[in-house]
Amino acid sequence: MGSTDNGHSVDRQFGTLAVHAGAPHDPVTGAVIAPISLSTTYAQTSVGNPVGAYEYTRSSNPNRQVPNDNFEEAIAALEHAKYALAFSSGSATTAVVLQSLAAGSHIVSVSDVYGGTHRYFTKVASAHGVEVSFSPCVEKEVEQLIRPETKLIWIETPSNPTLGLVDIRYIADIAHQRGILVVVDNTFMSPYVQNPLDHGADIVVHSVTKYINGHSDVCMGVAAFSSESLKERLSFLQNAIGAIPSPFDCWLAHRGLKTLHLRAREASKNATVVAKALEASPHVISVNYPGIDSHPQRKIAVKQHRDGMGGGMLSFRIKGGQKAAHLFCQYTQIFTLAESLGGVESLCEVPAAMTHAGIPKEQRETAGVFDDLVRMSCGIEDSVDLHADVLRALDLAVAASEKNGSS
Repeated sequence: MGSTDNGHSVDRQFGTLAVHAGAPHDPVTGAVIAPISLSTTYAQTSVGNPVGAYEYTRSSNPNRQVPNDNFEEAIAALEHAKYALAFSSGSATTAVVLQSLAAGSHIVSVSDVYGGTHRYFTKVASAHGVEVSFSPCVEKEVEQLIRPETKLIWIETPSNPTLGLVDIRYIADIAHQRGILVVVDNTFMSPYVQNPLDHGADIVVHSVTKYINGHSDVCMGVAAFSSESLKERLSFLQNAIGAIPSPFDCWLAHRGLKTLHLRAREASKNATVVAKALEASPHVISVNYPGIDSHPQRKIAVKQHRDGMGGGMLSFRIKGGQKAAHLFCQYTQIFTLAESLGGVESLCEVPAAMTHAGIPKEQRETAGVFDDLVRMSCGIEDSVDLHADVLRALDLAVAASEKNGSS
């Protein structure tokens, strides 16, 4: 396990760190849970000499940053990093990482990325002179795509929403030979299932909104890394751009983090049950889930994921086309039709019409995001109920689509 600066032993297991990292007892009251510091400004004893470590809440806040060892310290411990920086959303995290690149820089990215990331790469990054090349097979194509001006390789593994995997170590070895940074979006797996820095990545990013917070009541992001130079650059941008989370959001996310290991295990178990049920159904064309042997990159999951777990996310293509996909999400009773993922409740959505609707159809389908693809986030309900809900919705959706003549 990664060492921390607040006295946590390097050999403590994940669950112990999740509960205790970044959570010292209050030295004044002895409170085991940190209070929420809502103050936006902090008194100074003389000009330039604040009473404590804080001056202004955008720059630092006791619920977010050291030296109070709260949320950012906890994430650093769980991602085996020296540092972590929290932001107001996962998209803000992406924006700050890219803003750290000089104009004229080039990025190589997997094609199958979150729609918001694709939107930023194609609509915003170009505005400050950063170009992005997308690859559906980044391991095969990365060396051909790298240019002299390539500064960063962006990976989602598993990818969103087709659950494709990337061998992080393989990409990192190629990138580092050329002085290129590797960023891994670890949102789908969470720090419990996968630690990209252990496999050679330079920066790991998360939408904290998802598994880390885990209760669908916080919008937040985080980046973790160990480089001193990255700490200097990204900390400057965190303060200068100001896309920071509120103290209350930090407090809530830290609270959620304490049960991440329990939730991630249960979600992964449930997703495995659902994936196997889908795979056995005559109504399903194909299933994307790295936790089962039929996944074409199962060996990477065994290598990179804790105990070869598949996580709580999966997707599948349903017979009956777009109509059946839409109906399936309406017929489920436990899975709620909604965007987002990683909460205690199970969700389902149709990426082509929802999270990835902003990507042109041809590009979507090249990445495997067809109109009949359904993405599912398995929560922590009882697996028996989720299994029954999925099979019932499949029967109803396919029957209705056939009746209407859809294909």
